[in-house]
Amino acid sequence: MASEYNPYCKFTRVWIPDPDEVWKAAEITRDYKEGEPVLHLQLEDGTPLEYQVGPKSNALPFLKNPDILVGENDLTALSYLHEPAVLHNLRVRFLESNNIYTYCGIVLVAINPYEQLQIYGEEVITAYSGQNMGDMDPHIFAVAEEAYKQMARDEKNQSIIVSGESGAGKTVSAKYAMRYFATVGGSSSDANVEEKVLASNPIMEAIGNAKTTRNDNSSRFGKYIQIVFSKHYHIIGANMRTYLLEKSRVVFQAEDERNYHIFYQLCASASLPEFEDLSLASAEDFTYTSLGENIFIEGVNDAEDLRRTREAFTLLGIKESSQSSIFKIVASILHLGNVEIISERDGESCHVARKDVHLEHFCRLLGVELKQVEHWLCHRKLATASETYLKKMSSQQAQNARDALAKHIYARLFDWIVEHINRALQTSAKQHSFIGVLDIYGFETFEVNSFEQFCINYANEKLQQQFNSHVFKLEQDEYMKEEICWTRIDFYDNQPCIDLIEARLGILDLLDEECKVPKGTDQNWAQKLYKQNSSSAHFQKPRMSNTSFIIIHFADKVEYQCEGFLEKNRDTVYEEQINILKASQFPLVADLFQDKDGAASKPSKVNVRALKTVPKVPNKEHRKTVGHQFRSSLHLLMDTLNATTPHYVRCIKPNDFKEAFSFDSRRAVQQLRACGVLETIRISAAGYPSRWTYPDFFSRYRVLMKKSDFTSADKKQVCRNLLETLVKEPDMFQFGKTKIFFRAGQVAYLEKLRTDRFRSACIKIQKTVRGWLQRIRYRKIRAAAVGLQRYGRGYLARRYAELLRQNRAALICQKQYRMVRERRRYLRTRRAVVTIQAFTRGMFTRRIYWEFLLHHKAMVIQKHVRGWLQRTRYRRQRDAAVTIQCAFRRTQAKRQLKQLKIEARSAEHLKNLNTGMENKIVQLQRKMDEQSKEYRSQNEQLLSTNSALGSEVAKLQKELQVMRSHKPDGGQVVALQQEVEALQEALQEAQAQRKRMEEEHGSEKLSLAQRVEELEKENAVLKTEKDELNRRIQQQAKNSAEEASSASLQTELDQERERYQNLLKEFSRLEQRYDNLKEEMSLNKQFHPGHHRNPSNQSSLESDSNYPSVSTSEVGDTEDSIQQVDEMGLEKAAMDISLFMKLQKRVRELETERKRLQLNLDKMEELAKRKGSDARRTSDVENADLAYNNLKRQELESENKKLKNDLNDLRKTIAERATQDGATGELQDSYNLLLGQLKAAGEELDARKEEVLILRTQIVSSVQQQEQSVRTEGEADGGPDGGAEPADKEEALKAYHGLSESKNGLQDWARLNEDGELGLAYQGLKRVSRLLEAQLQNQARRHRDELEALNTQIELLKDDLEKKQEHLNNISSLSPEARVEYTVQQELNRLSNENLNLKELLEKLEKNERKLKKQLRIYMKKVQELEASLAATQNRTKHELTRQVTLQRKEKDFEGMLEYVKEDEARLIKTLITDIRPGSVSATVPCLPAYILFMCIRHADYVNDDQKVVSLLTSTINAIKKVLKRNNDDFEMMSFWLANTSRLLHCLKQYSGEEAFMTQNTAKQNEHCLKNFDLAEYRQILSDLSIQIYQQLIKVAEGIIQPMIVSAMLESESIPSLAGVKPMGYRNRSSSMDTDADGPTSYTLQGLIRQLAQFNGTMRDHGMDPEIAGQVVRQLFHLINAVTLNNLLLRKDVCSWSTGMQLRYNTSQLEEWLRANNLFQSKAAATLEPIIQAAQLLQVKKKTSQDAEAICSLCTALTVQQIVKILNLYTPLNEFEERVTVSFIRNIQSNLQERNDPPQLLMDTKHTFPVLFPYTPSALSLEGMHIPASLGLDFLIRV
Repeated sequence: MASEYNPYCKFTRVWIPDPDEVWKAAEITRDYKEGEPVLHLQLEDGTPLEYQVGPKSNALPFLKNPDILVGENDLTALSYLHEPAVLHNLRVRFLESNNIYTYCGIVLVAINPYEQLQIYGEEVITAYSGQNMGDMDPHIFAVAEEAYKQMARDEKNQSIIVSGESGAGKTVSAKYAMRYFATVGGSSSDANVEEKVLASNPIMEAIGNAKTTRNDNSSRFGKYIQIVFSKHYHIIGANMRTYLLEKSRVVFQAEDERNYHIFYQLCASASLPEFEDLSLASAEDFTYTSLGENIFIEGVNDAEDLRRTREAFTLLGIKESSQSSIFKIVASILHLGNVEIISERDGESCHVARKDVHLEHFCRLLGVELKQVEHWLCHRKLATASETYLKKMSSQQAQNARDALAKHIYARLFDWIVEHINRALQTSAKQHSFIGVLDIYGFETFEVNSFEQFCINYANEKLQQQFNSHVFKLEQDEYMKEEICWTRIDFYDNQPCIDLIEARLGILDLLDEECKVPKGTDQNWAQKLYKQNSSSAHFQKPRMSNTSFIIIHFADKVEYQCEGFLEKNRDTVYEEQINILKASQFPLVADLFQDKDGAASKPSKVNVRALKTVPKVPNKEHRKTVGHQFRSSLHLLMDTLNATTPHYVRCIKPNDFKEAFSFDSRRAVQQLRACGVLETIRISAAGYPSRWTYPDFFSRYRVLMKKSDFTSADKKQVCRNLLETLVKEPDMFQFGKTKIFFRAGQVAYLEKLRTDRFRSACIKIQKTVRGWLQRIRYRKIRAAAVGLQRYGRGYLARRYAELLRQNRAALICQKQYRMVRERRRYLRTRRAVVTIQAFTRGMFTRRIYWEFLLHHKAMVIQKHVRGWLQRTRYRRQRDAAVTIQCAFRRTQAKRQLKQLKIEARSAEHLKNLNTGMENKIVQLQRKMDEQSKEYRSQNEQLLSTNSALGSEVAKLQKELQVMRSHKPDGGQVVALQQEVEALQEALQEAQAQRKRMEEEHGSEKLSLAQRVEELEKENAVLKTEKDELNRRIQQQAKNSAEEASSASLQTELDQERERYQNLLKEFSRLEQRYDNLKEEMSLNKQFHPGHHRNPSNQSSLESDSNYPSVSTSEVGDTEDSIQQVDEMGLEKAAMDISLFMKLQKRVRELETERKRLQLNLDKMEELAKRKGSDARRTSDVENADLAYNNLKRQELESENKKLKNDLNDLRKTIAERATQDGATGELQDSYNLLLGQLKAAGEELDARKEEVLILRTQIVSSVQQQEQSVRTEGEADGGPDGGAEPADKEEALKAYHGLSESKNGLQDWARLNEDGELGLAYQGLKRVSRLLEAQLQNQARRHRDELEALNTQIELLKDDLEKKQEHLNNISSLSPEARVEYTVQQELNRLSNENLNLKELLEKLEKNERKLKKQLRIYMKKVQELEASLAATQNRTKHELTRQVTLQRKEKDFEGMLEYVKEDEARLIKTLITDIRPGSVSATVPCLPAYILFMCIRHADYVNDDQKVVSLLTSTINAIKKVLKRNNDDFEMMSFWLANTSRLLHCLKQYSGEEAFMTQNTAKQNEHCLKNFDLAEYRQILSDLSIQIYQQLIKVAEGIIQPMIVSAMLESESIPSLAGVKPMGYRNRSSSMDTDADGPTSYTLQGLIRQLAQFNGTMRDHGMDPEIAGQVVRQLFHLINAVTLNNLLLRKDVCSWSTGMQLRYNTSQLEEWLRANNLFQSKAAATLEPIIQAAQLLQVKKKTSQDAEAICSLCTALTVQQIVKILNLYTPLNEFEERVTVSFIRNIQSNLQERNDPPQLLMDTKHTFPVLFPYTPSALSLEGMHIPASLGLDFLIRV
């Protein structure tokens, strides 16, 4: 140190003693020189003070640390280490920053806030997990993490020692430490050991905690919990040891204290049914619970606590019967305390009151005999060497014995519960290591100190000795590791005090010896103490007492009262009373009091040496005393602690009034001295307390260096040179390997030099800046003067210029005026001349016009005269020509008549007669065909009359056989004509009747429509008034309501989506868990000995799929109805409940009908197959079958046409009604929906019609081939008309039928006429007659059906008319309001019925469609068989066959489908999914596997193979899951399959055929839509799978970038030389820091951005949808924001202005990256808003109320707790910054008190935004897709 440096100079701040505040701050007002007796000071309130100093009386006061060091996380970071500095630092952190935790070297100081703080949540545990101890703010979780990390790294057992006086928060600290271990080291199995460990807390609090004057939940025992870990560091078990239960509290409580909680919990729950037999009442009614006179604790519900206690018992496996026994024992203790013992008159004896109810309850609850208990409560046995005596006890003795029995029962019950808790927490697995948590009482001193305080202080002496040695050892290890020269540090050794207590003939030995004396007393023991220990420096005898003694402990002097020591040490309970309890009929009670001293203690699962046991001595007087047992257990505890690495937590009680955030300095100092914190400070201050690493020292103090010092590249050498220059005394610092060590005060000296250098630099900067400002001011004044001159001169020049402009303007005005005047004169003259010329020219023109008109009229007259002359001439010539023609034709007619008369006499007469008759019949047939076409649309019942038609055909065939033997005549034709005329007349009458009914119905409907229109007008008026009122009411809040509703709906949608995705995540986790267990089982099976045989059909019996199969045969009417309801929406479908009921009923009926029709269809198919097999036997049967098929095809075609016509009529009717009744948008929407569905059905029917036509064409071509072959044979026989082709296709089929019949009888006709002419004529006549008869019969049936339909329609119209009449009557009887309501209801019912009817019609159409599909398959099969037979028998049609092959080749052009055989499915899955790597398809189309799989699905749909579709989709999903499970940490693989799964999902939507997904398709893509299957169910499965892959992708990405966030965002210097460095304490040099050679891994912002760019590039290369990639980036940015903000809130060292600047720069770089990658619209930037506002909060001013208002308006994304926490943590890095005042923080809190922010402090890093997969259709065409040969998919066939 420099020789001229004087620390006690002017303006230096010091600490002086104060009786009230212990230490008070002051400032030196005059420099102090060595030897002066007075130090001149000034207090903080301005009071001057002369402080007396001297070498003996008062030393110089302690120096105060610089303000920059105040509020440090670690007390050892202070430059001046002494008591006032420690106290002040704790007070500032506790009161101003509300930080309850502070490090003091290796000790965590925890101050009880007496308030529930939100700093122990799951997010805080996550934030501290994996962090080094010095990186985060002090916390109990940091100590727990340090212990957990050292256990895993060093493989050494750890201990956390939590100590402090009652009310300091020991139990809470231990509880939170165990919670941290349970969360971080959760069990790997399903045993839930961590839950059981936590469940032991409420049990131990209930039976071991009580209310005291200092603490409402004070632990009245010590416990050491060992949490056992496996080799993978998962919790596998635990063990608990307890120490020194305060049994005296069971029978006595001081004022305002309570007994143990379990008693009050039982009394509060006495009314429960299961506790009625306990006979309990209020706690005030029992002696043992009412001594403290206050049975309640504010804010505590004892009944609720008992419920939690019972749940904990159950979780730990304690049966209900055992719990009931425990509660009985506890209740019996309460009843025992109320047993009344009455003294006899002699005073030497006593008895129990008669029929004492409480004694009866006691005996009943414990199962003992009443008489014996009553006797032995008042008597005792005295045993001598020869005999035993029975002695009566006095009332006082009996009460003492009763209380001793109660204490003994409770102590045994306490031990039993602890033993069973240990059993529940034990594990059979092998232990690897453990962490122990010691919750033990701190040093205690009261006005009256007894045996309990003696034992407690004895234990603290042992713990303090261990603590001192450990601290000293760590200090020496640090010096040796850094290889610095050091001298031994003297520290307080309390071994003499410990020897005074536990050594031979010490206090405990003398106490045990006095207990063995038959008549030993406390006074005799006190005298022995005085005599034996009078020479000890730690023992004193009080002056005014002979029954007490004083021990000088490490913390303070304590005076102990000897009264009661012997009794408490003996813990005497009469053996007779114990024997009664041993004989209890309840096993649990008898088990409690069995002698266990002789049995060996049960070994625990923890590798700790157990207590040594001593064999039981027969004499009960030689049992172990309490002091001996406590000493043995304490030695065992110390051995355990010495075998582990200890971590210390010292709990401080800030005040005795339990006030929140109130700090009593005197009480705090007292506890700091007692708990060893100041001893730690003293040891640190004796050495080198301040330590700096070379880089930190260089960064902090490089301002003190000269430019020449920077020439060396070695920073260590630069630091050495600087220190040797600044500090002259070499003993004040030491250079280690990695750090520089300073004596106390040296850092303050360096800080002063640094501040002076900054101050001089600031002065120079201020001087320069002020000069620069003055120069700028002068320049501004000069420029202003020059400007004024310039503007003045300009003003004069502008005035002169204005004058010149005015003169020039006057001249221009004069010139213009004169010009206008002359021009007007000229224009008047010109107009007069032009007018005269116009009139003159008009007169001459009219004269010329009249001349031309006369010439034109003359020409018209000439034209008409000449035309008349020409027409007259033409008529004369034409008459002459006609006369000549008539004469010539008359001559020709006479010649022809003569020829006809000659021919009439010949044999050809009969032939011509028959030919004429045939022509007439053909004409009649054409007329009938026209009539049949008009009614063909009504041929719905044709299929049902097939059997009748067959019998009729047979009958007609018989008649034809009869007619063949007779000559045809025209009588039957005349009869047929008469019958046709009669039928036509009947038809006309029916049509007229129908027309009349329609007219009547129309008039009735018109009147009803008029009435409805009137009612609608009235309703419209009422609606207008109502709407006006509603509009006025709702107009004001419309905009805000819409925004609020949309926001709320969006929020609900996000919440529902998030909830669904969370459930999906849980399902995925459980599924993963199931797979893991399945694998474990398979592995276990593999290692089982013996021979195992796998079934050969195992692959077919097992399936990896958990999804149901989709089969089109199961799609019925019920699914269609449900689908329609889903598409319409619940609101529309539930418009009328009657509609819903009808739909349900109709669905059931249609399902039954569907099953029946399916059964009939199967039977018909089987029958058709049989007929087909029979038809192949004979040619006659084959021809009949062909005719039947032709007829059936015609009927199907006519039925199809009729359905189409009905559908068009229905569509028109619906459109008209929808237009008329379209008053509401919902009805219009429903009608539009039905129209759309009917339109789709119509299109499908048209497609089926085209298929029928194609089939018909094929059948006709086949018939023509057969006909051609027949004609060829006919030509060979001389029949010229055999090959005549009929006029149309229908007649061709009929002609073929007749031709096939005539073929058989061809030889017979040849016999009738040799030349064949007569036979052929009769054959044609016969064919026509037979066809005509069949058609007439069909027409008759149609007419009958039409008449029945008309009659039915007439009945329906009559019913409708009656209903409407009734409706009108009802309306007329109602009031206008009711009439409107009734009309609306009726209209709704009508519309509902119509909707139902339309649905029924749609269902019929769908049934017909399915029927047609089935029949088409049959026809196609028959056509294929026919073509095969023709190809085999006819070899002359090679050209046609060649042409057919060509057509097939065109049909097989690639249509975007891939075909594979079933056996290649596993190969396809293996190639495309299992073995594929993303890099192998990087150069192809993105998402190529998805496209290939979809093309395979398309082909399976094309061939209508539902099993193939189900198998392929199921195998695909399972294979993807297996691949992702195998590569669960590969981001590239996750991204690849997320892109492919989502693309496959989009393809299934795009080609599903649904209109909603076809809007962006091309015409070719619409042709590629799936035809047969609805894969909506699999779309949902793929959507769920995509969500699972997305969640796994996010998990992998977060695991990669999370270690980079803190280092990149908060620690790396993106802006060089901006961050400042502050002195660091012990924790930054602790063993938790990384000790590798390279140091901890450091990440930069650029590294983080590169990683994000890699993620984005990978997703983009894989073809992932930009929306999904944006959501991934958004989730990652949320993690960056949450982790950064959480670390900022938990680290005081980064809450500074420079960090805010650095952080704002880093966030701007991230935003710039988003813009550069077109990701700014993904809402990722919005997730950074909290951290941006936190950075701004660190940078803004924080002084005035205006600053507070600005902060409140700025920080909208931060909660109030986060804002206050950042302001409390804000730390200046130098003297020129100011701290945030407490008043400013209070101002912020008052301004933000109206906010309703969540209570949690930290952000949830595990929060996941709900993912959306927007529909993105592909623009690629499937037919143009190229599959590379490298994939090895050559087994796929392009279709």
